[in-house]
Amino acid sequence: MYGLVNKAIQDMVCSRFGEKTWQEIKQKAEVDADVFVSMEGYPDDITHRLVKAASVVLNLSSSEIMQAFGEFWVQYTSQEGYGEMMDMSGDTLPEFLENLDNLHARVGVSFPQLQPPSFECSDVEEATLSLHYRSDREGLAPMVLGLVKGLGTRFDTEVEITHTQSRDDGAEHDEFLVKYKPN
Repeated sequence: MYGLVNKAIQDMVCSRFGEKTWQEIKQKAEVDADVFVSMEGYPDDITHRLVKAASVVLNLSSSEIMQAFGEFWVQYTSQEGYGEMMDMSGDTLPEFLENLDNLHARVGVSFPQLQPPSFECSDVEEATLSLHYRSDREGLAPMVLGLVKGLGTRFDTEVEITHTQSRDDGAEHDEFLVKYKPN
């Protein structure tokens, strides 16, 4: 994963729990990088170790941490220079979700080694849709729950998301039911 992801994890932990807690998490994860370079690639294992260590130190499940990180990621990437690109990806939650693969394609211009997930919307109705999530990476589905909640905040839209189909249970891909109501 790119350093931007690990840097965002660091910023989330530091802003919510302080620098001392971040240092404890890094030590437990056996990660000695003082700084993560946003545009540099890092082994996925570093990110997984940071999440596992955060889970122990913060006494939260890995799923809870990934969900919180998903919510944080929406705001973080917007502030890290991707807000304009996000603005071009849709004016409403469903429109944005339908354009996620296009957004990742545009981001891929800056991050040539990017291995983005794929998102597809189906059964789109006035207040619901099914969001299909496919990724080569394991364990990131809880992040999608947080991402959609964070996007709900971004679009001032009440959102409820339910994980309806999981790769962990043998499904071909993860699927989520998204219910939304613009405010």
